[in-house]
Amino acid sequence: MPMSVETLRQHLVDAFPDAEIAIEDLAGDGDHYRARIVSTAFAGVPRVRQHQMVYAALKGQMGGELHALALETAAPEG
Repeated sequence: MPMSVETLRQHLVDAFPDAEIAIEDLAGDGDHYRARIVSTAFAGVPRVRQHQMVYAALKGQMGGELHALALETAAPEG
């Protein structure tokens, strides 16, 4: 069963409560999303590790309920 955008958002909010999160359903099927996450948790963290942090927040559902997730992660500027 696909993951709803609400479920995806909740996982991300739980892991990154201060984040600005934008999610786009790329195919309209609940399986392919793009997410932009801006969080202080990413400050000074290499991009690969930032993405690993996001995958960890999904609690093993990547590749199962969630087939594809295009990620853009960043720390707030300023």
